[in-house]
Amino acid sequence: MKRIVLACSAGMSTSLVVTKIEKEATACGLELKIYAIPEQNMREELQDYGQDIIAVLLGPQVRFKLAENQKLTDSYQVPIAVIDSVAYGTLNGAKVLDQVLSLVN
Repeated sequence: MKRIVLACSAGMSTSLVVTKIEKEATACGLELKIYAIPEQNMREELQDYGQDIIAVLLGPQVRFKLAENQKLTDSYQVPIAVIDSVAYGTLNGAKVLDQVLSLVN
């Protein structure tokens, strides 16, 4: 199954965003595993599942880690971006899913 990884500092508020994205993905007929991890676990996540990850999104609170993590994701040919802060703050799963789909396409 293809995966979308949201990486953040602790995972509390990001898990709410995950729920909203899952709901939108299901409504669109997409079968995706969407989940949040602590940003510091990115290397291990890519080593374990890099072939299945279609995109990584960083929570706005760790946006300063984008360049560092892009070096990791580039080696697995996985696109990475920072979640739109307005979509994140308003728990707009549709907008975040659109962001992922535009990264992938």
